[in-house]
Amino acid sequence: MEELPVQASWPDDFRCPISLEVMTDPVILPSGHTFERGSIQRWLDGGHLTCPVTNLPLPPSPPLIPNHALRRLIAAVSPAALSPDKLRAGDCQGVAPASPSSVLGMLRLAKSGAAGRREVLESGAVAALLQHAAAGDEAAARALVYLSLDGDDARVGLVADGAVDALCAAVSGGGPAAAHAATALTSLATVGVNKCTIGAYPSAIPALARLLRRGGARERREAATTLYELCKLPENRRRTVRVGATPALVELAAAGSARAVEVLGLLAKNREGRQDMSRIPDIVSVLCSVAGSGNARAIDQALVVLNWICSESNELAMEAIKLGAFQLCEALVNDDNCKIAKNAVELARTLENA
Repeated sequence: MEELPVQASWPDDFRCPISLEVMTDPVILPSGHTFERGSIQRWLDGGHLTCPVTNLPLPPSPPLIPNHALRRLIAAVSPAALSPDKLRAGDCQGVAPASPSSVLGMLRLAKSGAAGRREVLESGAVAALLQHAAAGDEAAARALVYLSLDGDDARVGLVADGAVDALCAAVSGGGPAAAHAATALTSLATVGVNKCTIGAYPSAIPALARLLRRGGARERREAATTLYELCKLPENRRRTVRVGATPALVELAAAGSARAVEVLGLLAKNREGRQDMSRIPDIVSVLCSVAGSGNARAIDQALVVLNWICSESNELAMEAIKLGAFQLCEALVNDDNCKIAKNAVELARTLENA
């Protein structure tokens, strides 16, 4: 990332609408717009009775309210932008350390805690973060992850601001930013309405499926986690199957990913998903292997998926029997985990009827 000594490099929200310079002492008019104190004071002293942006009338002697959120953000981006005589006592307490770039400054502020996240969200600088994230900026993608932790309102707001487009572009671009972008999408998708919105984006699930197939270990893991959250919504299960993600999930499950097995468990609730799995040559051997050696979550879901596909295909049931699935079920029916024991019993019954 490059430093921001050049005025053209600063986000528009950091500039005074009158002087077009980066603000050092931003204040808010009753109209809701922010200006550099000196610029708006000269405007008012000149006899103007309207807001320079909206041209709406202002009250007599309008108060100039310091915009501390924006001021702190500008300070975090480049404290040198604030002249010493403007730094009043207490104004910059808790501000993140100096950063050579706006994005890194916003990342540090977002990481600093809830107050820092709110300052970034309320400053109007999110648009700049989204632009950088879409271009593959890892720091911007990380900052969006932290901002998404500020609660459901923040998550819905980020989606409304265009975060899905930016994050999908970052996922599609691969590289270091892709994993963080997928993590941010997972966080946004924890809100029910966002599951629907993200899944409906034409580029979202296809981008995650590509990352699942072509990404590194971390990128594939994060993509699987995002799909797991999205596929809690039934319509997104169909979308995931239709973009060809199932084989990559099976491959990831074979590599030991419990999350991939959980996604397969969700896809198996959809008939189209079960049919897609049944066409994968090594699906039964992978699931039997997971059921025999995975962790509790993986074993539970592997048994569920095996039961689904074997109940609909005698051929797959016979293959499972040959691979020792029946003996595996006998060993698991007394498992301390009640769900595993129950699913082992149900799979054993399915195999007995094959």
